Amino acid sequence: KSLPEENHLANNDNGKTAASLDTVNDAMTLMSQEPLHRGQNLNNSMQAIDKDAFSVNQREIEAHRVNLQHLCRICGGSFKNDPYKRSHPVHGPVDDEMQALLRKKERKATSWPDLLNKVFKIDVRGDMDTIHPTNFCHNCWSVIQRKFSSVPCEVYFPRKGTMEWHPHSASCDVCGTSSHGIKRKKQDSSPQGGKKLRITAERARKIMYSRSQKQVNSKSIMKKIINCKKIHLSTKMLTVDYPVDFVKSISCQICEHILADPVETTCKHLFCRLCILKCLRVIGSYCPSCRYPCFPTDLVNPVRSFLSILNTLAVRCPVKDCHEEVTLGKYSHHLSSHKEKREKGT
Repeated sequence: KSLPEENHLANNDNGKTAASLDTVNDAMTLMSQEPLHRGQNLNNSMQAIDKDAFSVNQREIEAHRVNLQHLCRICGGSFKNDPYKRSHPVHGPVDDEMQALLRKKERKATSWPDLLNKVFKIDVRGDMDTIHPTNFCHNCWSVIQRKFSSVPCEVYFPRKGTMEWHPHSASCDVCGTSSHGIKRKKQDSSPQGGKKLRITAERARKIMYSRSQKQVNSKSIMKKIINCKKIHLSTKMLTVDYPVDFVKSISCQICEHILADPVETTCKHLFCRLCILKCLRVIGSYCPSCRYPCFPTDLVNPVRSFLSILNTLAVRCPVKDCHEEVTLGKYSHHLSSHKEKREKGT
């Protein structure tokens, strides 16, 4: 072959080789880009799933917060169970009715967090609206009123203790029971329920009758327990003949003497501190007058206005050959002066 033909064939072979190399390079580039596109698609799908899960989680938390607004912060009951739909805010100042009652009882608490901490022993200052309800029911409000009021009323705390609130979860009790409050165990109705109730009522009547028979002797037993004749003043030492009801109001309901260092129970009965502590130690943790549960930690001082009236009562000195009349507030100082005179005489 001639030289031009050979050059022409060589150029054709080189062109084919270059074309095949370009095809291989393109294929390799496409093969290297395919995993990159797959990774990007996978990342995009994962981000979309995360966004969907986040939005679903946000919606669930918002629904949880809405459900909390229908529940009581203290007992967990639903406001829908109250026909009047009454509720009270957990935070902020107390209402006018409670404020008037606290002023009457000479209490200094003016906000709901202080009262809730005092009555139910819970601190609501660190509450979060995504975990804790922001209101409490009227029944718990009545429990607070009963704590500071002397008017008897039939209120009860529906649970053994206050509710413990937790963040929203997959097995959330709040979202499942928000319309009816916290679920309780259902009791199967028994056909013999009426008969059992009659038997229980008859037993209760018999117990009350036996207690009324023993109540006459219980006061004499309690007086023997405390044995405070030499310590406390008798109501006969009063210089003024007060009405019987007034004398009862200033007398201890155990020893029937004039109140000495008086304390008040949760059921609004007054006792000498020494007398009630001795009785609680011997007979058990209940009020000697009405059998209401009572503990030494529940005893509080009466209002200052009552104490001022009590301290202004005039009594005769029981010491022999001393006919002086002194007020009850100065009686201990007067009695100590007699002891000093005896010590000097001896």
